[in-house]
Amino acid sequence: MALTLRRTPRTAQGFVEPLLAVGDALPLHMVLVPGGTFLMGSPDDEPEREESEGPHEVTVPSFFMGRYPVTQAQWQAVAALPQVERELKADPSRFKGVNRPVECVTWYDAVEFCARLLAHTGRPYRLPSEAEWEYACRAGTTTPFHFGDSITTDLANYRGTDREYQGDIYSGAYGDGPHGEYREETTDVGSFKVANTFGLYDMHGNVFEWCQDWWHEGYEGAPADGSAWLAHDDAAEENRVLRGGSWNYSPGDCRSAGRNRGAPDNFGNFGGFRVVCGGAR
Repeated sequence: MALTLRRTPRTAQGFVEPLLAVGDALPLHMVLVPGGTFLMGSPDDEPEREESEGPHEVTVPSFFMGRYPVTQAQWQAVAALPQVERELKADPSRFKGVNRPVECVTWYDAVEFCARLLAHTGRPYRLPSEAEWEYACRAGTTTPFHFGDSITTDLANYRGTDREYQGDIYSGAYGDGPHGEYREETTDVGSFKVANTFGLYDMHGNVFEWCQDWWHEGYEGAPADGSAWLAHDDAAEENRVLRGGSWNYSPGDCRSAGRNRGAPDNFGNFGGFRVVCGGAR
């Protein structure tokens, strides 16, 4: 069966946050994500789905979200602002480039970034909730990816070759899609020129993105109003949620419903984040 990709017209409203930038560095462009109700998670017949993916219905108020993951230039501008709770490294990333996503940042670092940006601008910047992230990624779609049933390395930065891990083989192809390239590093944000209908780029691959939520093994008891799931008990692990896949992960991890977890003090070169402003907290 031939791979079919969905390409739809897009419009984006929002504002640009005037951060200090140099040369060709992209500004922090915040895009309006209109509110709505959606089915969060994946259906039983979606390839490579996990039991933790629900689904459950969520109603999300409107909010603003970064058009791209936070770039290294944006990080450096905010890291130079006065400290709120913790120190930030000025240049933590392994793969250097002003418009590449910042990586090697912990969940705590991302929270500090938002706190400094809030203090500097007076706007309520924060990490997205997991529900907000998936709602924004899907942009009204119900397929595994916002552009259709499969994915190629012409559309996103992920590991398009097979890999072996702990005796298991993870395919570089998803569904009826082809194998592809393994770039072995991040790419400039927006470089694939593919946005969803909300005007958001790089929602699949490049870097995993931190969310506010604590990790839970499913959605039973999860908020239905788009807010972050911060409650935890002895059964919840001391982990936070990561979304979106990464340059060194397989395509199945890049699905709209795909979930991953990480210790909040983890600073791997596969993880970054994007910010939101307003909406549910």
